[in-house]
Amino acid sequence: MSYVDQRMSTGRVWSIVLVALLHALLGYAFVTGLAYKVIKNVQEDMKTFDVEEEPPPPPEELPPPPEQVEVQPPPVVAPPPIVRTQTPAPPITTAPVAPPVVITPTAPPAPPAPPAPPPPPRTVEPARARANLASYVSNDDYPASALRNEEEGTTGFRLTVGPNGRVTECTVTSSSGSSALDNATCRIMRSRARFTPARNNLGQPTDDTVSARITWRIAE
Repeated sequence: MSYVDQRMSTGRVWSIVLVALLHALLGYAFVTGLAYKVIKNVQEDMKTFDVEEEPPPPPEELPPPPEQVEVQPPPVVAPPPIVRTQTPAPPITTAPVAPPVVITPTAPPAPPAPPAPPPPPRTVEPARARANLASYVSNDDYPASALRNEEEGTTGFRLTVGPNGRVTECTVTSSSGSSALDNATCRIMRSRARFTPARNNLGQPTDDTVSARITWRIAE
């Protein structure tokens, strides 16, 4: 409630109170016979009493609205270009690495080597035929199949002579071209040839080999 409304309400209250008092006085005057005087006096008082209401205060003036100032937006400034420079990679450094230490278990000491075997005996004296090897072959030994086919040629052979001077093995080293002549050569040498056995450096008879050739010719 404003101040003006409050004052107007107060004046009305007083007016109502005065009217009520007048009614009471009038009632009392009617009862006591003083009504006429009271009414007369009240009328005179009413003529002289004028209730004036206090004029309301002038309305408060509102402050003028603030002037709107047009604000210019700040100019848009493009940011400077971002220049990215490549940072060179740091050099790769390698630290020297020590080679791994390999611990090998200690092997037990090797047993002493056995004594070296004595060197084998050397043949110092070769086997020798007791006769010319060709003398062990005669015309009667010419194979009949070789005669019929008129086969001739030279057979090379190698004989193995045992410690007793006899031939233990015969090997054809070059063929005559006739198996009959080659077989006859080895058969005759094994059965007829005799040798003085070879001897080693200890003076003992030992094995040895003898190589020879026999030529077969048909007699005219």
